[in-house]
Amino acid sequence: MTEDQERLSRRALLGAGVIAGAGTLVAAQDAQAATPLRPVIAEFPAPPLQQDVSDALQAAMNETAAQGQILQLGAGNFFCSNLSLPSGLSLRGVPGHTRLVLNGSGPLLQGIQGDRICLSELVFDGNGLSLSDDVSALLWFSQCERLDLSSCEITKSSKAGLVLEQCSGSVIGNQIHAIGDVALLSYNARALQIERNIVSDCGNGGILVHRWSEGHDGSIISSNQVSNIQAQSGGTGQNGNGINVFRADNVTISNNKVSDCTFSAIRANAASNVEVLGNTCHRSGEVALFVEFGFQGAIVSNNLIETAANGISITNFREGGRLAVCSNNVLRDITGAGPYAKDNPSFGVGIAVEADTSVTGNVVEDARVIGINLGWGPYMRNLIAAQNTVRSAPVGIAVSFAAEGQSALISQNIIAGCPVNIAGFKWDEQVSGDLAISTEDLPHSIRVTDNLVSAA
Repeated sequence: MTEDQERLSRRALLGAGVIAGAGTLVAAQDAQAATPLRPVIAEFPAPPLQQDVSDALQAAMNETAAQGQILQLGAGNFFCSNLSLPSGLSLRGVPGHTRLVLNGSGPLLQGIQGDRICLSELVFDGNGLSLSDDVSALLWFSQCERLDLSSCEITKSSKAGLVLEQCSGSVIGNQIHAIGDVALLSYNARALQIERNIVSDCGNGGILVHRWSEGHDGSIISSNQVSNIQAQSGGTGQNGNGINVFRADNVTISNNKVSDCTFSAIRANAASNVEVLGNTCHRSGEVALFVEFGFQGAIVSNNLIETAANGISITNFREGGRLAVCSNNVLRDITGAGPYAKDNPSFGVGIAVEADTSVTGNVVEDARVIGINLGWGPYMRNLIAAQNTVRSAPVGIAVSFAAEGQSALISQNIIAGCPVNIAGFKWDEQVSGDLAISTEDLPHSIRVTDNLVSAA
């Protein structure tokens, strides 16, 4: 073959490929034109009259979830109940104007064993109606993966606002208010994100992360605002808490603003490896920040507490509570009387710890009884109180003399304006002189050294 023939043959081959490719493209375009495109968003307008739309809305949710569409609800009221949310549902409204209103005994909606259910820009309104005995919440989800609830409002539920059982995903940027029981209750979560929600005016609790038995949870509770939490069902701490973690290990509670709770702003019960970081707690009726009962491992740091009956309590060594760091917290006005009559320990204690705990770098001002309390009766072991500042308390630092042979180190603290700077106690009875002045009464296992005291 000559060189000109070879060049011509290559041109013919390339030309044939271009023509074939063009033919394939045209065929694909023709096929695409023959199949009409499905819209990404399906619209569902609000009915003009007050009428129940449960059946029609359920059918629309099922269809759009199956087709991979977003179901956009229009502005207005949608009266409905007992909606069942399918996997893949993406349901959204017009911000502030789309309201799903309970029309029955509930729940308003529920999701069971769903995956990727997304709800946004919706108002869920319990309408002040009583939920039936077998219904725990206005919104209820069980065994749902990758749940996404964002920028919604939940209100006027006679019981809980939102209950999640064995769910993963996120609850972010919602408003939950005017709730008869608790705003949000999670059981046995799998690394749930609860962030930037505004929770207020609840009958028994704000944000609760619980487990049926102690184990890993891994939830993050961060940057929420929680206020006005009552304890209408009574008790001595089961209710009335802004944020409550129970039996859930490895939970982080950070940067929340919590105020006006009948009991605790933040309460962690039998929750090991809990981190309580950078929270602001105002006007707590009992202990502002409570780490209690059978926990092992807690970090309580960089929190600000103002006005409470007790400030920070990391206690219950008798039930196994131990191993903590309490550092760099600021507490003031710990002068409340508490929500119930209780003698031991007295309310008015800034920081109380019992076992295997380091208390460092904290500032306590205006405690009604004691600034820092180390141990209670025989329940004290391996405690450090160092480089703290205590101002304006009847007793600056108290240490238990009823825990024979147990170690405590009180060193390099600044104590000002306290009639008694440092003293030994047996329960609530002072049994020593001022140990900042004389260590004559000091047991050999307790060391008091290098503290600075002043009258102001």
